[in-house]
Amino acid sequence: MYDPDHEQPVKPSKTRRKRDMEALQELGSELIEFSEEALVQLKLPEGLLDAIRDARNIHSRSARRRQLQYIGKLMRGIDPAPIRAAIDAREHQQETHTQTFHLLEELRDDLVLHGDSALGRVLEYCPQADRQHLRKLARQARREHDEHQPPKTSRRLFRYLRELQEAGTP
Repeated sequence: MYDPDHEQPVKPSKTRRKRDMEALQELGSELIEFSEEALVQLKLPEGLLDAIRDARNIHSRSARRRQLQYIGKLMRGIDPAPIRAAIDAREHQQETHTQTFHLLEELRDDLVLHGDSALGRVLEYCPQADRQHLRKLARQARREHDEHQPPKTSRRLFRYLRELQEAGTP
């Protein structure tokens, strides 16, 4: 920041510095949730990696708070932009996965409850699906549903839809 009147750098306020430190601590607490593989891919300094690994094993509330403060202090020396980008990408991936999961559940439920009338929507989403196999699974799942049996075939139908989706559908 610059003071326009004196054209000299202005020292950030204490409140601003505190907010920045708290933001880095929050970023560090999110890094604790990352897998070891994801942390290594971020190419963090070794001291920061060790501090994050240590924080995972701390269960005491006050000790964990102090460790997060330490992680925040270590993070002051690095650029947080790539870390924020990795966290955002991870959240987006989880959100996309959840949406896909709910869509597959909805397709399965439509097949079980509506049978052949819902087949068109499923085939639109999964064009490479075997129509006869889908119909067979849907009929069996419908029968289980009507007879109040455990949803064994309904689960098989969901697994089949998930396999189709993972094989290359949107």
